[in-house]
Amino acid sequence: MNFASLPAVQAAAVPSDGFLLDVREDDEWAAGHAEHATHVPMSELVARIAEVPVDRRVHVVCRVGGRSAQVAQYLIAQGLDAVNVDGGMLAWEAAGRPMVTDHGGPAVVG
Repeated sequence: MNFASLPAVQAAAVPSDGFLLDVREDDEWAAGHAEHATHVPMSELVARIAEVPVDRRVHVVCRVGGRSAQVAQYLIAQGLDAVNVDGGMLAWEAAGRPMVTDHGGPAVVG
């Protein structure tokens, strides 16, 4: 599968109750993330695959969409229903979707 044929959704189209998997690194997550996202850095995904649900669509996000495309492709190969969030967290922020931090400060895309 090449990335051109990879299922993708716009950030604005991710359901508010959808499962959002953020695969960015810890420092990027700390700078700001979607409120109900699950954080599993790309480098830890294989070891933590049990944290990804098999019974619902997984929306995969990173900073701009490259790493998340690779992760979505991997998840699809494992038989999961996964889609890449087109444009990543930059598009999420641009769409005005809510972002939070764990430290309570202003959220930015790191």
